[in-house]
Amino acid sequence: MSAPSSTASRRSDPGLDDDLFGFDGAAALIRAWSRGLRPDPDLTVSSWADRHRKLASRASAEPGQYRTARTPYMREIMDRLSPGDPTQRIVFMKAAQVGATEAGNNWIGFVIHQAPGPMLAVQPTVELAKRNSRQRIDPLIDESPDLRERVKPARSRDAGNTMLSKEFAGGILIMTGANSAVGLRSTPARYIFLDEVDAYPASADEEGDPVTLAEARSLTFAHRRKVFLVSTPTIRGLSRIEREFEASDQRRYFVPCPHCDAMQWLKFERLRWEKGRPETAEYLCEGCERPIAEHHKTRMLEHGEWRATATAADPATVGYHLSALYSPVGWLSWQRIARAHEAARGSDEAMRAFRNTILGETWMETGEAPDWQRLADRREAWPPGTVPERGLFLTAGADVQKDRIEVDVWAWGRGLESWLVDHLVLEGGPGDPACWQQLTDLLGRVWQHERGSHLALARLAIDTGYETSAVYAWSRQVGFSQVAPVKGVEGFTRTSPVTGPTYVDATVAGKRLRRGARLWTVATSTFKAETYRFLRQDRPTREEQAVGALCPPGTIHLPDWADGEWLKQLTAEQLVTVRTKRGFARLEWQKLRERNEALDTRVYARAAAWIAGADRWPEARWADLEAQLGVATSDGPEAGAATAPSVPTRPMPRRRTVRSSYMR
Repeated sequence: MSAPSSTASRRSDPGLDDDLFGFDGAAALIRAWSRGLRPDPDLTVSSWADRHRKLASRASAEPGQYRTARTPYMREIMDRLSPGDPTQRIVFMKAAQVGATEAGNNWIGFVIHQAPGPMLAVQPTVELAKRNSRQRIDPLIDESPDLRERVKPARSRDAGNTMLSKEFAGGILIMTGANSAVGLRSTPARYIFLDEVDAYPASADEEGDPVTLAEARSLTFAHRRKVFLVSTPTIRGLSRIEREFEASDQRRYFVPCPHCDAMQWLKFERLRWEKGRPETAEYLCEGCERPIAEHHKTRMLEHGEWRATATAADPATVGYHLSALYSPVGWLSWQRIARAHEAARGSDEAMRAFRNTILGETWMETGEAPDWQRLADRREAWPPGTVPERGLFLTAGADVQKDRIEVDVWAWGRGLESWLVDHLVLEGGPGDPACWQQLTDLLGRVWQHERGSHLALARLAIDTGYETSAVYAWSRQVGFSQVAPVKGVEGFTRTSPVTGPTYVDATVAGKRLRRGARLWTVATSTFKAETYRFLRQDRPTREEQAVGALCPPGTIHLPDWADGEWLKQLTAEQLVTVRTKRGFARLEWQKLRERNEALDTRVYARAAAWIAGADRWPEARWADLEAQLGVATSDGPEAGAATAPSVPTRPMPRRRTVRSSYMR
């Protein structure tokens, strides 16, 4: 309900004028005060959306009037966000593309129009917040006349309408990223919308958990606050949204069977189809065991209802879970879900994405260390310092110890297949200038490729956890184009396992240089789990490889000169589930052996490959690298090799040294 105009107020209160109170503007002040005493409107978010929300063609696959009936399961969730509902925290763990973000945007529109107040909307990063503002919030306002009246266009003077801030009568919408501590503590907020919380960093600018920082802004509003936490989940034990859901009343959407009316919530294991024929997918009822066809879903959703399956730790919190099995007809079909599952078989990464984005469930990372003796049995023969044919570029990981620096050099090929090329122990440690000189010399060294060329290091990542100032000083001296100082942090990161670089202060020759070094942050858990997953992969036998069978993407090849001690270090940790003091599950890497340098250097070399861009290169770049090295491809005979500047550090036969421009 719109606020009454000042003219209407005068007519309803003919005796209210400035003379009555003795000063100019008194009547307007009293009227404004009276409007502020009015209770929040008795209107739900879903009914507001059905009446006022228009979907723009640039922001929706189904433009036009918003209809809650299209996604009936969202009605209760949206209505919990209404001021008339006593719930303070709403948790929604869900699959991708089920309408959750639009429900959150409906809430934003409702607040601007019906229940104004300070609101904070948080995306994983500031850049995503800007993109969401352009692609979602601006169309939300532009397509609704009621909202356009309240939020002035950005081009008007003193409009209060910027990319990350929308002012309106009685309130303001602040949009920010979970990586910005300043944005999270900028203003008190009655309403807080936390979108994709599992993609949030572990800490916002090193000031603490971004969810906790954001929610702290609402505490002064007591029972009138509303917090909406939404996300597809990630890894069990680390997922924020799963932790919040398990502490809630864990509501599931129960729908009736079209044959026997038995109420049930949809489970993936009851979706059945003939092997290799996903088009035959049907859902088997728990009650009568009869198959349910896709076209029944519309009626099932219309007559569904949310039911709590647990007791919440906090009665002011409700939690919801929804998989893509509930996706409305015309969106993601059961047939496509079956096809996606078949395509994901055999790949942990693909199956993880399936569980997260389609089932809305967490993925269990086993993190089980492979048996080092099994790895020893699978070692292959190639000389130390030689790059096997399919290796296309080199990175190194350096681990700084008290009396030495250990370095492993890895070659990388298509699909992140990798080969251990060299292992070096530089004696002396960070206090010995000769040790640093050896590391500097390593940057100029080249390794012979099986096809005759010579490869230099594309990037060397060095750990800054020990003797940080010495590492910064050396990195600054040799330059950051080939060297990447890294800092390992615990936890898995879905959006990016490597972030940066950020500028940090460095001490060089006793002088403190502000922003004197560039630091990359590495989610070590992500790369450790990936390494163990790649090591456990099945691969063709030697006989099968001899006749042309290729190893799966990610295969890690180890040479026969890698001894038992090095293999034990590579398998020195294991991922275990521990319980926090509050009883929540948490994943933690624990050492099985004291020394783990080989695993650490592998993680740093993998981070260096990520920094070089290998995870994001298109096909053309891989083909170009193969052409430079004269590597035969599956598309035809070997291409001619390109000549690159030679950078040998010692006399050697005239060969090509390849320094690809992609790696500078």
